[in-house]
Amino acid sequence: MLTVYGLKNCDTCRKALKWLDEQGLAHRFHDVRADGIAIADIRRFAKAAGWETLLNKASTTWRGLPRSKTTGIAEADALKLMAEHPALIKRPVFEHKKGAVVVGFRDPQKAELKVLAGAR
Repeated sequence: MLTVYGLKNCDTCRKALKWLDEQGLAHRFHDVRADGIAIADIRRFAKAAGWETLLNKASTTWRGLPRSKTTGIAEADALKLMAEHPALIKRPVFEHKKGAVVVGFRDPQKAELKVLAGAR
């Protein structure tokens, strides 16, 4: 079973959920804005995938932050910002019940998700 963390209004998240359904991959969706996200979850994702991978610097939320918060950002500050502003988390984040974390939804991530699904 995969847990998909994202935003319900995110086009990429919607595409990912549709793709998972088409592939017959069991999943549940967790909206990081509506349902919230714990700092422990963000730390776990960052440990597995790298905080730089997890931080969405292309988001409008990131661009709206003061430069004093974004210039030369370190891991602890990035994790805190992602907890305060869940839209800063790159989407979607897939977490397999065995602890594997996949961030993003391109062909390499799709291939990894298929492998994880086969490793039940």
